[in-house]
Parts: sequence; C-alpha cells; structure tokens
Amino acid sequence: MLLHLKGILTPAELQQARALLQAPQAPWIDGRSSAGGQALAQKHNHQLAQDSPAAQTLRALVLAAVQRDPLFFSATLPRKIFNPLFNRYGGNANTYGPHVDGAILHSRADQQWVRTDISCTLFLSDPDEYDGGELTVSDTYGTRGVKLPAGDLVLYPGTSVHQVTPVTRGERLASFFWIESRVRSDEQRRLLYDLDMNLLKLRQREGDSPETTALTGTYHNLLRMWADT
Repeated sequence: MLLHLKGILTPAELQQARALLQAPQAPWIDGRSSAGGQALAQKHNHQLAQDSPAAQTLRALVLAAVQRDPLFFSATLPRKIFNPLFNRYGGNANTYGPHVDGAILHSRADQQWVRTDISCTLFLSDPDEYDGGELTVSDTYGTRGVKLPAGDLVLYPGTSVHQVTPVTRGERLASFFWIESRVRSDEQRRLLYDLDMNLLKLRQREGDSPETTALTGTYHNLLRMWADT
C-alpha cells in the first residue's frame, strides 16, 4: 500500500523544522554514514547528525506529529517506530539510486531493533523549491512517483525498490523513518485500513447501527487474528 497523508506537521511545526535544518550550524554529514552494503554505492546525500541537539528536537517533533494522526495509526498499526532521521539533497549530494531498505535496523536513539515493514518519507520542502528529487517507488502496483507538499507524508512497503531522482535545482529536505507494524502483511494491513475507513464513512453518514457494530466486530476479530502484540 502506498498512501499519502496530508498535513502531518502544522505550519508552526514545519517552520520550526526548517529553521533547524537550514541553520548555519546544522551538523550535516555524509549520508553514506548510515547506509548498508547494498545502498552504500547508491547513496549521495547529506544527513543530519543523529546525536546533535537539532536532531533530538526534530525527532520528538515528528514522533509527536505522527502519533496524534488517526490515519497514520490506522494505516500502520505501529508496534515500533524507528527514530526519524533527516536528509538533504542538493548540489553534488543530490540523489539516492535504486535500493531496498534493510529488513531489520538498529536505532541508535533508543537501542531498539526495528523490522522495516513500512517506509515513511515526510517532506519538508515544497515541490516548487527544487527540481527533480522525486521519490519513485516500485512494487506490485507498478512504479509511482511521489513529490508532496511540505508537511505531507507518504507510506510505502519496506519491501519496495525505491530511489530519489537527482535534484537539479534547489534543495530537498525530508525526514525518513520506518515502522514495525503489529500486522506484518502489507495485504492484511490494507484490508484492515480499507475496512476502517469505510466504517468511518458509514458512521458519519448513518450513525451507529447494528450493521456498523457487526462490521466493527469483524474489524477487531481480523486484527485479533493477524496482530502481534
């Protein structure tokens, strides 16, 4: 499932994030410092140093934002969230070639091992601020290009081959992280998300009824069957 979630960050949060990332003292380092063997030759960007005060402030900001969003919760059913990281594309460090994210990653922030069921990119630059820099994701639905407004987020399967095309003008800022879901299967998560969204629409249109109560039971029984706790 590839899903666009709008307005994850408020305008004030977005302004704060951009101010920290664009500050002269922001500690940008070679993005290859966090790349695995497969991705090492493909990765050409900058990454905010994870142990910096700016990164710590931004991690807390992003985690608070996603955890208050009901669509994020419904789509991901998070068990663990890898600490958000931050990258910059532009100049000579402007692209990340085709790759698949590592299946299990170790978080330096909280020392957790996280299975990367779902990949997330939170855009922090608007599309008109840079040329290129499109996130392209290839999966069972084909290849999709993603370039979202600042503050919006895209979720996509961690199993996907994906890349960031070269930024030829301006600067692309983003946060990226991964989720270990309580429901490992992308197909099962999509069924649960679709059922949840349609139940929401039914309740908004018709209120509670015996049918919505029964369907809610179906949702929870499926989740009980498929979820790891």
